[in-house]
Amino acid sequence: MPNSSKVTPVSLTINGRTVRVPPGTTVLQAARGAGIDIPTLCYHPSLTANAVCRLCAVEVVGARVLQPACVVPVTQDMVVNTETDRVNAARRVILELLASTVDLHEAPEVLVYIERFGARVERFSGGVRREIPLKDDNPFYVRDYSQCVMCWRCIQVCAEDVQNTFALTWGGRGIDSQVTTAFEAAMPDTTCVFCGNCVGVCPTGALKGKVEWQTGADD
Repeated sequence: MPNSSKVTPVSLTINGRTVRVPPGTTVLQAARGAGIDIPTLCYHPSLTANAVCRLCAVEVVGARVLQPACVVPVTQDMVVNTETDRVNAARRVILELLASTVDLHEAPEVLVYIERFGARVERFSGGVRREIPLKDDNPFYVRDYSQCVMCWRCIQVCAEDVQNTFALTWGGRGIDSQVTTAFEAAMPDTTCVFCGNCVGVCPTGALKGKVEWQTGADD
């Protein structure tokens, strides 16, 4: 959170509790600082919040639509509710839609949320699923984008947030959207330095170390 030594705290209410935090603090940071859990998927504390997944959506009194807690800053006298029926219904639908298109068997965070919010993974079954061939083009890690939830973490960590390598980018549209490389080049032909940061921030099995992948394949 921002340094609070020389600023006047902002007072807000989260789930009926009064919370005081420095200006510039996001709703997510304020809630977590108060021990209130808000689910996240695309958010990572070392990366720029991007509000892609919307699992962190909360209800702010006076706002017309649900607000992404990871990017919305607190304001004086703001009233936030993180577990209303409306909020939890939105989270269930997000998880159900995600399960309908992506292989989530190696996404522990998502599986926990599916159980927590009672999402019915079969609700939208029968639709188009992301079936992307596994990419095994280097000695260090594999890329299985059929398991990618498109959280942006790998792209961000490869770009200005951490590595400044810019080996990864977005490609395709709609259901065919996926993380890729410039001109879909093999990883050794990109600017990748094989630092492993992208693998480290991936919340699913989309990016996996080669040894881990080979061990799993042998089981």
